[in-house]
Amino acid sequence: MSKKTLTDALEELVASIAFFPEGASLQDLDEALGHSSAHRTLQRRLSLLVKQGKISVQGDSRSRRYLIIPEQANCKDSFTDSEKLLRKMGSISLSKEGRDIQMQVSQPIHKRPFVNYHRAFLDSYKPNVTFYLPESVRKRCLEIGTTDGKRPAGTHAREIYGRLLIDLSWNSSRLEGNTYSLLETERLLEFSEIAEGKNLEESQMILNHKVALEFLVESAEAIGMNQYTILNLHALLSNNLLGNPESCGRLRKIPVGIAKTVYHPTAILPLIEECFQLILTKASVIEDPFEQAFFLMVHLPYLQPFEDVNKRVSRLAANIPLILRNFCPISYVDVPVQTYINALLGVYELNRIDLLRDVFIWAYERSCLLYSSIRQTLGEPDPFRMRYRDLIYKMVTEIVLTPLDKKKAVEFIKQKAGQFSDSEERSRFIETIEIELRSLHEGNIARYRLRPSEFSLWHRSWL
Repeated sequence: MSKKTLTDALEELVASIAFFPEGASLQDLDEALGHSSAHRTLQRRLSLLVKQGKISVQGDSRSRRYLIIPEQANCKDSFTDSEKLLRKMGSISLSKEGRDIQMQVSQPIHKRPFVNYHRAFLDSYKPNVTFYLPESVRKRCLEIGTTDGKRPAGTHAREIYGRLLIDLSWNSSRLEGNTYSLLETERLLEFSEIAEGKNLEESQMILNHKVALEFLVESAEAIGMNQYTILNLHALLSNNLLGNPESCGRLRKIPVGIAKTVYHPTAILPLIEECFQLILTKASVIEDPFEQAFFLMVHLPYLQPFEDVNKRVSRLAANIPLILRNFCPISYVDVPVQTYINALLGVYELNRIDLLRDVFIWAYERSCLLYSSIRQTLGEPDPFRMRYRDLIYKMVTEIVLTPLDKKKAVEFIKQKAGQFSDSEERSRFIETIEIELRSLHEGNIARYRLRPSEFSLWHRSWL
């Protein structure tokens, strides 16, 4: 488990080559694999794949390119491995269009042409005529997300607020690269306890999510698709995080850049203000709440109306129509970071929303697994949990029987997770154990063969 097998390495290499339809050079593959292997090792593995008939080679020396043999490119297993390479966690089922976007934005940056903001992308959207989400998807979201919409706005969000606060604060921050674990986030939000080894920016980011969500839930009767709501949402999420405090809650007056993309947001100030107002105007008249939510996730980050924190604003703003109508909120549970980044790159560089739509649909279903009354009808067994079920069982029972409080459990879990060489798999393992511990109660302790007295003793130290 701590070392990658040759079979795993070869499958990953095949998956990497699949993202270069015109052939991949040795340098392309070295970059795609994160420089994880020595050049000679990489060359030996490529030679082995050629002998196995899985790839072909064209050209000599510097012009040499490696290509997937058609039968391999169409193989279901090869596609699954390709997803693993770019996601490394999660199990999002991508559409054909989403896979195509993955391939395009995964090319080395020097092979992708520079692009600027296209006003026509926003202008071409006609509310209630244009639909980013097909009718079947909107119906599905309505089916799985419905609670009791007849109650006052924000009622459902208040009912699940404790769980929603931690899930949304942690997952949205995680998508920004925040390294707080789930349990560390819980302790920060409940007891204002800053985790050891974390910088103040990470702690502030999570605390800002708490205040921002409180604003959306407690002011549900007053918020909406308007300037007041979005500007204040930005002010709360960016508090104490911007170099210029006066920029909180204000449209930017300076150019901004985005790392690792060829997209350049507009620097024309009148255009920023005009398009920001147009986004709000169009969003305010979209009748379907799920289309509203997704529209904001597309166009707010694309415009980059603020100096920073644009993506965070879009993720929380997507919950506004859901909170107002008492639908299940979206908390981005389990969304793979790299897939989300690639989805945004698809919007930035290609003006294509297919991959982000795949992420949105999957994330909404995952959220409904937690918050909706029909959660038992959704989903399939998690392959990661099945693969490590024995280790998960051992970890949970050891923490309960010791018993460990939250702070000690965090350190124990991190220590045990060190046996995973892959950072994404390590993070997924930590998350899985922490979710299991948070979900443990008297009604499900039998699966860990725990006695009520053992659970009771642990639970007192855990709270």
